[in-house]
Amino acid sequence: MTQALIFILKTFTQLYLLLLLLRFWLPVLRADFRNPVAQGVLRLTSPLVIPLRRFVPAIGRVDTATVLVAFTIEYFLILILLVLSRLTTEFIPIALTAIMDLAVLSLNMFFFVIMIKVIMSWVAPVSYNPVTAMLTSLSEPILRPFRRLVPPIGGIDISPVFAIVILQAGVIILQSYKPLPI
Repeated sequence: MTQALIFILKTFTQLYLLLLLLRFWLPVLRADFRNPVAQGVLRLTSPLVIPLRRFVPAIGRVDTATVLVAFTIEYFLILILLVLSRLTTEFIPIALTAIMDLAVLSLNMFFFVIMIKVIMSWVAPVSYNPVTAMLTSLSEPILRPFRRLVPPIGGIDISPVFAIVILQAGVIILQSYKPLPI
């Protein structure tokens, strides 16, 4: 019963954290906020972010209120998971684990964005819709450096392969340094 509850809590919390991370990364990567998908992300995350923004202003394109909300949610998720697992620890290990979990979630988000973009380029390479526009705005800043290093081979862009390998290596490195195994 406890394992099922932990699974449900982690799944729904991480889905909302993904929305918050999208809200954080969209302005950093200069995505178009007129996109209907971006508008949906804003609408779903605004109830928690907007009230906090009155006290925590943005620093340039970095939405500090969104970061604080995401960190707080992740911190309390870890705290709840520790209580459900009957474990205890101090503030610093939980905070470090929360930061690393958010970084891992960001890297995984970019991994899936690139994978979905690659699959969509095979299925409908020339079509336009709001999802592909947002995927492009999120993936291009990641893929651009790899495209400079690795030219297309026979007209096939293999830069996503290198980006995915680096992203997954980053996930492995971050996971190995996490203070708590939750």
